[in-house]
Amino acid sequence: MIANDFLPFALPDIGSEETHEVLDTLKSGWLTTGPKTRQFERDFAEFLGDSLEAIAVNSATSGLHLALEALGIGAGDEVITTPYTFTATAEVIRYLGAHPVFVDIDPETLNLDPAGIEAALSERTKAIIPVHIAGLACDMDAILQIARDRNLKVIEDAAHAIPTTYRGELIGSLDSDATVYSFYANKPLATGEGGMLVTRNAEIAERCRIMRLHGIDRDSFDRYTSTKPAWHYEIVAPGFKYNMTDLAAALGIHQLRKVRNFQKQRAEIARHYDMAFADLPVQLPPKPLLGDVHSWHLYILRLSETASIDRDAFIEQMASRGIGCSVHYIPLHIHPYWRETYRLQPEDFPRALSAYQHAVSLPIYSKMTDADRERVIRAVRQILA
Repeated sequence: MIANDFLPFALPDIGSEETHEVLDTLKSGWLTTGPKTRQFERDFAEFLGDSLEAIAVNSATSGLHLALEALGIGAGDEVITTPYTFTATAEVIRYLGAHPVFVDIDPETLNLDPAGIEAALSERTKAIIPVHIAGLACDMDAILQIARDRNLKVIEDAAHAIPTTYRGELIGSLDSDATVYSFYANKPLATGEGGMLVTRNAEIAERCRIMRLHGIDRDSFDRYTSTKPAWHYEIVAPGFKYNMTDLAAALGIHQLRKVRNFQKQRAEIARHYDMAFADLPVQLPPKPLLGDVHSWHLYILRLSETASIDRDAFIEQMASRGIGCSVHYIPLHIHPYWRETYRLQPEDFPRALSAYQHAVSLPIYSKMTDADRERVIRAVRQILA
């Protein structure tokens, strides 16, 4: 039976600053894309630096879709990505009639293995989407070098990766064509629903802004706040409805200001977990390069073959102690749609399959107290020691 004082897998960390900003938005009368969204975009671009442009969207899924469309990915094209991710990474490729080509993961980092990319290339390959799993940066030097050599586009799926760094540079400021973040409720920066697309390419940014809101040639915010008649607009493309609301942006403005502190709190939890589990039959999560930042969006523990209990039973035992866990990820190639559409077999990507079979994500979020953390540690040790 689950305890009454259930410790959830994840909780957003919302403070009084966010509450006041949302109330100010409600009082302003402007609820959809408007001044708060503009401010959040400016703040985000400034956070990353290096002359980047930021386009706020209603999800990372929509941001990835916009980026691919702006880069000209279309019917019959191929995009290389990982099977060890949430389905959104691959489904946006299908939105455009293109095809994902999966490449297995590095067995240590769980990220896309650059060594497997060359064999997956074809004359139809147009782009690569690396995913920074759990908030640990991919081997971007290797991926970007392959892209440069083959004239491929790179769109980083950074849903987990703020404020992750790679070789001292923030993810989002590297030499990729676009980077997309998620602000879903359980992410390191949470607006409930939402995301951000960043790029230093002005043409990509302009196309994404137009396509973000029905293909209208000007921002509706400008039209509705103009002091002069400004009702006229033109549809220049068959766009989408992907804009962020000011209510979400109001949360994002203050979440962004706190995100580094959130990361430090998550990293401290991960440090305690590592020390507590070092003698157990588990594989601890991989660490970032020396001097780099891991966002610690997820703490993925992998149970060893020598463990006295399998992963599914472990999760049930944790639940019986009132602690929520999750699994990241069920590889795409064993889901019915991807398996049947591309005639895939579980053994096609053995590293992703093995990681999935042993992986469990433990609670890790900035609102966790020391007592919460110790409760998780105690439960894990009771089950596995």
